[in-house]
Amino acid sequence: MSKRNPETLNLAMDYATLMEACAAYVAVQRPAVRDPEAAYRLLRPLMDAASSGDSQETFFVLLLDTKNRAIGAPRECCRGLLNQCPVHPREIFREAVRQSAASVILAHNHPSGDPTPTKEDIDITCRLIEAGNILGIRVLDHVVCGRATADTPTPFISLREENLVDFE
Repeated sequence: MSKRNPETLNLAMDYATLMEACAAYVAVQRPAVRDPEAAYRLLRPLMDAASSGDSQETFFVLLLDTKNRAIGAPRECCRGLLNQCPVHPREIFREAVRQSAASVILAHNHPSGDPTPTKEDIDITCRLIEAGNILGIRVLDHVVCGRATADTPTPFISLREENLVDFE
């Protein structure tokens, strides 16, 4: 980040402010996240700020306690390119282990706006479920976030709801 570029600095400040506000909301409200829509509503503003309005893929993890209440603000684990984001279990589960999370919800955006999961999305979800099982941290869902359009009326797709991955 260039210190001389005021637009870059403003984006960074907006993102930091949004993360602080989200963390404060979660600390006070401790919202239960029981469905993909609740996860999407919590994550979408952070994804917008992190990726400058979907200019690149960003992967988040939402940490949950035994009652599916959020533990702190969602964590940005990886930031990638326009159409890919390198994801490794180490980065995904680092904070989940530190915070003693019982489970996690994975989420990332598709800058194209089309939330249709790719083969890579499904493959990485399977790998992360396996890693979570080893750690004793359950992966509840993977929400792929896009934008609502005439072709895609729902702005997100849940891999669990679509039965694209075996989460058990």
